[in-house]
Amino acid sequence: MQITITLVIIGLTCLVSFPAFKNDKLKDDLLFWPYYIKRKNQYYRFLTAGFLHADTTHLLFNMISLYSFGNAIEVFIFKTYFGPNTSILYIVLYLTAIIIASIPDFFKHQNNFEYRALGASGAVSAIVFAAITIDPAQKLYLFFALPIPGYIFGLAFLALSAYLAKRGGDNIGHNAHFWGAVYGVFFTYIAGKAFANFDFFKNFVEKVF
Repeated sequence: MQITITLVIIGLTCLVSFPAFKNDKLKDDLLFWPYYIKRKNQYYRFLTAGFLHADTTHLLFNMISLYSFGNAIEVFIFKTYFGPNTSILYIVLYLTAIIIASIPDFFKHQNNFEYRALGASGAVSAIVFAAITIDPAQKLYLFFALPIPGYIFGLAFLALSAYLAKRGGDNIGHNAHFWGAVYGVFFTYIAGKAFANFDFFKNFVEKVF
């Protein structure tokens, strides 16, 4: 089996997440906690939170999504347009998405001691929407059975994330789903113009309409 960047990320995420399931101190030291980021300058939390998960179900959902879309992007989709720049662009997209997807919640909750979040949601969303941006008509399988166009899946995904974020009640960064998705689209468009001289927005319109 080929060792891809995606598999390395999954491995690192599991190595951090599994011990934290039963170690509250480790979890509290690494999760996204805006209150402490602001007052103790613990900026590392923007990144480390992306390698933590609430439980096995949360971890499996994100890692299965990452494996499905990340491998496709890394091995085929990005490589078609970005060639030798594929690996670095993929790594930069994933890591910066973890950070950028959490910034809105930082400003919203920086004075709220109770708010904290964790998960690779922002980065995984960025990867999913990078794929959708490049090929919006590709068929994605809802519940592994119902094929729907990628852009329809994307809209449903954003709507669900917004609903779960509004409902709250857990430590999962649902807002990060939304902002990670937005960032994934933006990053892919800019990368297309800068590294491939290709307009993914025009390509999106042509494939959808």
